[in-house]
Parts: sequence; structure tokens; C-alpha cells
Amino acid sequence: MAFFNKVACFTDIHFGMKGNSRIHNDDCEAFIYWFIEQAKAHGCETCIFLGDWHHHRASTNVSTMNYTVSNMERLGKAFEKVYVLMGNHDLFYREKREINSMEFIRNIPNIHLVNEWIVEDDVALIPWIVGDEWKKIQKMKQQYVFGHFELPYFKMNAMVEMPDVGGIQTDHFAGCGQVFSGHFHKRQVMKNVTYMGNAFPHNYADAWDDDRGMMIIEMGGKPKYINWPDMPRYITIKVSQLLEDPEKYLKPNMYVRVTLDIKISYEEANFVRETFIDKYQLRELQLIPEQID
Repeated sequence: MAFFNKVACFTDIHFGMKGNSRIHNDDCEAFIYWFIEQAKAHGCETCIFLGDWHHHRASTNVSTMNYTVSNMERLGKAFEKVYVLMGNHDLFYREKREINSMEFIRNIPNIHLVNEWIVEDDVALIPWIVGDEWKKIQKMKQQYVFGHFELPYFKMNAMVEMPDVGGIQTDHFAGCGQVFSGHFHKRQVMKNVTYMGNAFPHNYADAWDDDRGMMIIEMGGKPKYINWPDMPRYITIKVSQLLEDPEKYLKPNMYVRVTLDIKISYEEANFVRETFIDKYQLRELQLIPEQID
């Protein structure tokens, strides 16, 4: 029997981010509802989460823990099997997997905590790699590999590329079929390795990059990506550009950073800010004076 027939995947949701903000945790919960709805509509019986459920490594806030329990129970009821890979943010230590912040979900029905490698038939599930575990990868021949890898030359965000620090390399997966990873939040592909893109944008480092959401794969097939339509979005824009056509750029739940590139009084700028926040249901509109060299 195949490890999965049709699997729905998501990654790097980071419950507890932004100081355990209720707004962020509510976004995470809204995403889970949408994810389950999409997975059911596409006939997925299995779910794989590719790591970093929690944001804080050293402690779990009580409110955030309640969100985790209720949403893990929700996933457990929706799927026959839910595999939850441990990412580096889920681990107390970066260099070993001895202690994690997710141990309390282990007894929720249908939830499988992946704190050690699972290699079955044509599928491998690999949590955050520690020590010299990466040396095993070169011998692997699995058709589908799911993990939380830190591979060089991929973009950590829109601007910064991961340096090569030795150790694991993309070429080590040459014997495998398709490799899917969490960890870096930007959706990107190199050779047979895909960073699938995290659940939704988290901050201004994700500005203008809305290729986030979920991935569906049927055994033997190629991945299908679905972006969450109601995701909170981040944009950075000049006030001259914004005033030309606000309808084009502004959406509900958006975070907007506006550079003041034209002469505008404090009163006018504030009026624009308050009007746009109200009219377009923005979460934030910051006004930034233009830097003059």
C-alpha cells in the first residue's frame, strides 16, 4: 500500500509569532480552516506539515498552546494521517532534536510527530537535520522527500541568499525524485529541490511575494500549488504611485509601508493614512520619509 494516495502539504506557519499576537494566531487558524477545506475538495487523505509550527524555541505561550491543540485536533479529524515534521523553530536546541515544543500533540488521534527520519517505500520524511545525518542523503533513492532543509544558494528571503557553510548540498539529492522543503519561506526551485513557500507572508521581508499557501501531490504526479486568497499581505510603495491608483494596490488585511516621495504636509499625509486604512480595511499603513542621500 502506498504511503499516500493524495497528500496536502503546508509549512512554516509559526504559531506564536509577533509576541504571541492574537491577530497572527487567528490568521494561522483561518489558514488551517481554508487548508482543510481545499484538501477535502481535492480528495486528500494525508497531510504533511514540513516544520516550524511554533515560532519560539525556548517557551510556548499558554494562549498559543491552546491554538496549537485545537488546530492539531482539527487536522487530526480532517485527515487519516497527519505527519508533523520538527523544524528548527520547534526544537529547543538547534544542534539536536532531544527536546521539542510539540511533544504534547503526540497523543492526538491521527497525528504523527516526526522527530526521527521516516523512510518507507518511495517516501522519506526528514525533520531538521542534526550532526552528520546529511551524509545519508546521497545514498537515498526515494521518489518523494519531504524535509526542513537548510540548503546553500537558495534565498532565505527576497534579498538574502543562504551561503554555503559546508555540509548538506542540493546535489546530495541527485538520486531522489522530487524533494520538497520548508525552512525558507519563499517559493523557489533549484534542480529537483523545491521550497514550497510558507503558509502566508509574515512581515515586510515578504513584501510583494504572495506565492504562499499549500501544495497538493497525487502519488506519481507533480505538485499543484494553491495560494491562500485571504492571506495578510505586505507591500512597500511610494505615495505618488499609491495615490495614482489605490484600488490597484490595496486589499483588506494588508500591511502597507508608504515612502513619502512627493511634497506633502503632515496633515495631508495623515488624512491619506486614516482614509485608506478605513476604506480598504488595512491593518497598518506606515508613512516613511524618503531618505535623501
